[in-house]
Amino acid sequence: MNTRNEQYRRICAAIGERKSVAVAFSGGVDSALVCAAAFDALGDKAIAVTIVSPMLPAREIADAKRVAEFIGIEHVLLQSPVIEDDVASNPVDRCYHCKKHEFGAVIDYAKTRRINAVLDGSNTDDEGDYRPGMKALAELGVISPLRDARLAKPDVRALSKERGLPVWDKPAFACLASRIPYGETIDVEKLSAVERAETVLAETGFRQARVRRHGIPGGTLARIEVAPEERSLFFDAALLDALSEKIKKIGFIYVAFELSGYATGSMNAALHAGGITNGKDSGNG
Repeated sequence: MNTRNEQYRRICAAIGERKSVAVAFSGGVDSALVCAAAFDALGDKAIAVTIVSPMLPAREIADAKRVAEFIGIEHVLLQSPVIEDDVASNPVDRCYHCKKHEFGAVIDYAKTRRINAVLDGSNTDDEGDYRPGMKALAELGVISPLRDARLAKPDVRALSKERGLPVWDKPAFACLASRIPYGETIDVEKLSAVERAETVLAETGFRQARVRRHGIPGGTLARIEVAPEERSLFFDAALLDALSEKIKKIGFIYVAFELSGYATGSMNAALHAGGITNGKDSGNG
């Protein structure tokens, strides 16, 4: 028996028991696999719901639309243009408040459709770290089929590849708020600047890139992180000049490069140094 096929069958069976579901869909590989399993299990009794907010770049929303169409699942876009005060103030547990608002909106919408359960794409890699968003999901009663099936990220990618999902190897992504240091107020203008700068990197060809925004005396600094294996692409004077010019035109005063490369949750370094948490990642991707 094909182990992967059996894993997928069990996930579909568990979802099918819910009779009707709404999947909180970001456009990433985890929630895409849950969408596919939900559609395979329940057909038109399954829907995908994407929260359209300043936290999610336009390219991610486009990916979500494309993947939902590929799967065949009904795709609902819920508009959420306002950043709530408890998120905008950017506390250490920002992700808790953000998940409460966003998943609360998905749950409220699901109720209007008389849908029985709301699902998300969390897997076992989301356990054990400092992730306040997970607490919010537990409080809201959100179901995590991949985590329940004890799947880690490599398992999710392997199953997604077998299912033929076009995002099976898509790099991990976290909301744009994770680019701004805790305690610094989040607003639409700051998020837009980060999105535009990351789009510059994506259009240049970088697959895994972050632009961390730091407010400093005299202006703002864009700290670029790319995947360790992509760092060597920066060893080109003409490219450095072009990227610096484009990112400064967005409004950044300084543009810097993180020598060690991209690391999930790098904005948490200050928390660890201060002894606030022993976890390696709060969701600041």
